[in-house]
This record gives sequence, structure tokens and C-alpha cells, in this order.
Amino acid sequence: MAYWLIKSEPFKYSWDQFEKDKQTFWDGVRNYAARNNLRAMKKGDLAFFYHSNEGLEIVGIAKVAKEAYQDPTTAEEAWVAVDFKPHKKLKKPVTLAQIKADPRLANMDLIRLGRLSVQTVKEEEWEIVMKMSNE
Repeated sequence: MAYWLIKSEPFKYSWDQFEKDKQTFWDGVRNYAARNNLRAMKKGDLAFFYHSNEGLEIVGIAKVAKEAYQDPTTAEEAWVAVDFKPHKKLKKPVTLAQIKADPRLANMDLIRLGRLSVQTVKEEEWEIVMKMSNE
């Protein structure tokens, strides 16, 4: 299994809305690195759900429900979407400030590639963040 991080601005699509919807598709990605990450996702992979711009914290875990397919918001074949289901809300959100303060996470994509909307998360980074969230 691989681990990921997906970002959403809470005023556009929040964790609470995601839980109400029970499933959503991640579309509109127009960055090649983020698109490549979407393409690499496999059904059952887990992704941190990160509130960007507002909140700046990991609030939950999403599970890949359907692997990459043509993004329905564009006719351009270069872009894909992936379906996610909510897996678990974190007991305690983990803030960007907490992540930046932990030297073990200094190379995490969230720090190095801050603007990238779909990121990889190494297994050891996943475990550290999970401990930080009291999971």
C-alpha cells in the first residue's frame, strides 16, 4: 500500500462535507506532478486529507475507491480524476506548524513541495503523523 496527501481548501470542500457525501472524485488537478501522483494511486491506498489555506492541518484519512480515470471536467486526455471515500477522521488534527517543528518530517513533500496539491507520503512519515494525531 502507498500513502498520499490530498489538499482541499475547507471553504471549497471540507472534511465534514466529504463525510456527508460518503464519496467524491478528485478532479481539476492541472499540475503534471500532482497528476502523476493521482495516476500512481491504487484502490485501497490511504491519503491524508489536508485543509489548505485555512486551517493548515491534516484532519482525516481518505481511501482510494477508484483508480485514475479521465477527468470529467475536461476533454483533455492528459488529466485524470480519482475517487475517494472517507476512511477516518483523526482524533486530533495535525497542523502544518507541528509538522514543520518535527525534524523527522523535514523532507516531507508537504514541507518541500508546499504548493503541490497531491503528494506522496513515505511510510515512516505516515507513522509519525499518525502518532502526532493520537491514532
